[in-house]
Amino acid sequence: MTDSIPQSDPSAQDSAGLRAQDRAGLARETARRRTFAIISHPDAGKTTLTEKLLLYSGLIRTAGMVKGRKGKLATSDWMGMEQERGISITSSAMQFPYKGTVINVLDTPGHQDFSEDTYRTLTAADSAIMVLDAAKGVETQTRKLFEVCRIRKIPVLTFVNKLDLPGRDPLDLMHEVEEVLGIHSSPLNWPIGQGRDFAGVIERRFDGGGLGDVLLFTKTAAAGAQKAEVERLAFGDPRLAESVPPHVLERARHELELLDVAGNPFSRAAFLKGEVTPVFFGSALTNFGVEPFFDAFAELAPSPSARPIDLPDGSERTLDPIAEPFSGYVFKIQANMDKRHRDCLAFVRVCSGRFERDQLVHHHRLDRDIRLSRPHSMVAQERNTVDSAFPGDIVGLINRGTFRIGDTISLRGGFEHKPLPHFQPEVFARIAPKDLGKRKAFDKGLEQLIAEGAVQRLHTEDRSNSDPLLAAVGKLQFEVLEYRLRDEYGVDTRLTPLPYECSAWLEGDPTTFVEPTTSLLTRDSRGRVVVLFMTEWEKQSAARRNPNHKLVDIA
Repeated sequence: MTDSIPQSDPSAQDSAGLRAQDRAGLARETARRRTFAIISHPDAGKTTLTEKLLLYSGLIRTAGMVKGRKGKLATSDWMGMEQERGISITSSAMQFPYKGTVINVLDTPGHQDFSEDTYRTLTAADSAIMVLDAAKGVETQTRKLFEVCRIRKIPVLTFVNKLDLPGRDPLDLMHEVEEVLGIHSSPLNWPIGQGRDFAGVIERRFDGGGLGDVLLFTKTAAAGAQKAEVERLAFGDPRLAESVPPHVLERARHELELLDVAGNPFSRAAFLKGEVTPVFFGSALTNFGVEPFFDAFAELAPSPSARPIDLPDGSERTLDPIAEPFSGYVFKIQANMDKRHRDCLAFVRVCSGRFERDQLVHHHRLDRDIRLSRPHSMVAQERNTVDSAFPGDIVGLINRGTFRIGDTISLRGGFEHKPLPHFQPEVFARIAPKDLGKRKAFDKGLEQLIAEGAVQRLHTEDRSNSDPLLAAVGKLQFEVLEYRLRDEYGVDTRLTPLPYECSAWLEGDPTTFVEPTTSLLTRDSRGRVVVLFMTEWEKQSAARRNPNHKLVDIA
């Protein structure tokens, strides 16, 4: 306990074995951390915004937009298929300093077929940035991901992107956020113009103390690859009229007056509770409004806090990030991020205490101690060896079959971080190598890629077909699987789709379950029974015919 540490004796240790001065250092480093995920519908500009954060942090000198200049690709997209299609289909984890804070950004897949990967990534985040396309507003995938944030009580900041293009009225967008997502919105800056007229933003103070400065942006010759030039003026400065057309300035003034009368007030306490989302406007492509948004994020976003854990007796308690020794959990596994190494990385979110290289920790699932050697941090394919890490940090550990998604590791053991859910698969197929001579490479590749959690392997009692039965949330996952088997393991495959459209985990005795004649009983990697159905109607009919069993969509 903190109270038991004499202030006069810096060598005294607390219950976690920390000296007072070490604990103060741990608290200081934890307070600097900002660990967040970026959520959006595909093409809203999520990866571009991530790139610009790297640019403004000084980590890269030139940003490569996903669909930008020829030959320039997004730093955070590492897989060849991501770079070809201009979409994120894996979760990247990056760390870098930004104006006194340490940023841990989790770039999540926007495509709905990878929603399970995104959900797991959100469990490792302390806050989220929601990116909206100014022309499209709140889209389907954004709505789903925001609901996950709501369930997990993750505070969300909103960035309305693409203000440099024709779009919807900002007031209408604010109204839609509130109506569709059911959360109060409070703009902390306001756009001056839109489309070709987009000239800058007017700051609105956090504390409700009226308007701040006007930030006018000037396009650079590098077309967004370098920082935007910014001129800061007071709202009443006569030079403002020289730079902004009168009708554009007057409209912004009128909208601000409406917000003062009918807008929602902002408080950081309400934001941290998930009751209000601060809204910012800008263009990630041109860098207009990007730096003010990042500055506000660094000030507003929470640092790591206590997390719930499960105890062996079935009870629950919270884990303090500073008072407790090191612990963390695996939220993602990724194979072949660097083809030169041909290895597999387990991404661990540090939840408490100080992580150190070569630390001996307890592996909860295996119930044995393991040594954490060769830990890494990374930006896309670039790896750096980590000597130490703090709560909120993401560490990559070489995984030779030791880790699974959801595994807990800790110095002391005796508890487990909350389990990560699995969503019901909706597409199914058999897969086999076209060249049987490459069966060994096929088996190895499939084993590693299944360990990442993007697809599941199911097992049936039917031994007549030895081709693996795979299940996924969406079809794109199968496309990625085939691409990676070919690109990373040199194996061309034949995928045979199966006619099932939905599934559920079965709770109850499978021998007494009355299954439809066209359904299929399988087991997943943990031995749980999964029933595959031809149609949703067939699934509902089976539930009615088996009142003593339960069909579960999330396990």
